Amino acid sequence: MGDDEIISEIKKDYIYKLAERNTRIDGRAFSEYRPIRIERGIVSTAEGSARVKLGGTDVIVGIKMEIGAPFPDTPERGVLTTNAELIPMASPSFEAGPPSVDAIEVARVVDRGIRESQAINLDKLVITKGEKVWVTFIDIHVLDYDGNLFDASTLGALSAILSTKVPASKFGIGEDFPLPVQHIPVSCTFVKLGNAVMLDPNLDEETIAKTRLTVTTNEMGEICAMQKGLTGSFTIDEVKAIIQSAKTAGEEVRKKILG
Repeated sequence: MGDDEIISEIKKDYIYKLAERNTRIDGRAFSEYRPIRIERGIVSTAEGSARVKLGGTDVIVGIKMEIGAPFPDTPERGVLTTNAELIPMASPSFEAGPPSVDAIEVARVVDRGIRESQAINLDKLVITKGEKVWVTFIDIHVLDYDGNLFDASTLGALSAILSTKVPASKFGIGEDFPLPVQHIPVSCTFVKLGNAVMLDPNLDEETIAKTRLTVTTNEMGEICAMQKGLTGSFTIDEVKAIIQSAKTAGEEVRKKILG
């Protein structure tokens, strides 16, 4: 066992002991997010963009709008596609090359929350039924990784979506208009350390956690999506408490998105 592994085990034991005393390594309450900072409109070449810092996690999201064909089974709806890029600069654990399993999971969690909540009214993005629709590309780029990419990426995606203008004039089909947003879903991610359930894990907490649950709710408090991760499990009572906490925390985060 090398020095790094020894330090890791010492730190792991320390974090678990803190959790037993209802304390976290950074002093937060179990139901408390790290500081959130949102900047909008930072990429001039995108139709919409935002940069979100959630504690030490730093994410940029860009929105591009193009004209394309609808899916055959939804000829009267626009198209939504989400991609995430985890570059080596953001973390030593990220590698260059095709999208990793982690990148695919981040993209899917963000996409599912937006899609299932019907955050964007895709019916209003039809140009010609069955032939031409607006395609919304959500591109997530992680600049720095310090835990909880799901919530940081969802925050960035929603903030970017709210700043997006559909470039109709660029294609000669009318005036530009705001992306038709009808709901604001918020994802809240929890991990379990021993018997302690914590919101918004930092990298240390996320690394040693045995199980993870992300719950996405809308402004009515309705559950839009859930994603279970890692190999451990939650009790039924823990899941119920997590859902309630996600609704409460989601309301506070939603204010920051709309602010």
